[in-house]
Amino acid sequence: MATKTASDIKKERRKSLFFREMTQLIRELAEKELVVADIFVSQVDISPNSGICYIYFSTYKEPGEEIFNHVLDTLKLYKPSLRSSFAKRVQTRYAPELVFLYDKAKEKERRINDLLNKVHDELSDEEKK
Repeated sequence: MATKTASDIKKERRKSLFFREMTQLIRELAEKELVVADIFVSQVDISPNSGICYIYFSTYKEPGEEIFNHVLDTLKLYKPSLRSSFAKRVQTRYAPELVFLYDKAKEKERRINDLLNKVHDELSDEEKK
């Protein structure tokens, strides 16, 4: 098992902080803009120099990517204020550039879970017979 270096631990803590604060900011935005309530932050990643913060979103509804693309316009509109609020909350010298992305892995996970549930239900029905 590989041991983590101090810089790896700091980066993971930073990602965790970024995730927590960005999730809170998106929740606050969803109270103002109801269209944003259809998405949630699923993951946050940081570039090696911490200059870019990649924010991955997933949706509660289907079709996920179409809903995200619809909400993306609103996110882009609020991007400067989100970035400013984010910088104040995290207290960084330089506010990272925010990049909004759709999390396709969550959609795959949802499909796999649906298939597993379907198989489980079919097996349960066969056992009852």
